Amino acid sequence: MAHIGYDDFAKIDIRVGRVLQADEFPQARKPAYKLKIDFGPAIGVKNSSAQITKYYDPKDLVGKLVLGVVNFPPRQIATFFSEVLTLGVILGEGDICLVHPDREVPLGSSIA
Repeated sequence: MAHIGYDDFAKIDIRVGRVLQADEFPQARKPAYKLKIDFGPAIGVKNSSAQITKYYDPKDLVGKLVLGVVNFPPRQIATFFSEVLTLGVILGEGDICLVHPDREVPLGSSIA
């Protein structure tokens, strides 16, 4: 395990967003959904490709609060540009459980 300093961690901008739309993403190499996530007025709506198909159906994701890294460069996955890394816990190969606040919080809130 590589050690980093707090200053390194502080460079990662993790924010709270709400899933507005979740669609199947058959073009992805690994099973994934295409998400549209609202991070509030300062950041706006961003796209994310998330490999969370084992535990979540697209219809159940809409309205869910999630955490995302919003300051990584966009990454092209097939024909889709993922602008945000949606955070989850890796439980196994292809098994990812979303990390999210346990209560309503303002969209765009920072994580400390």
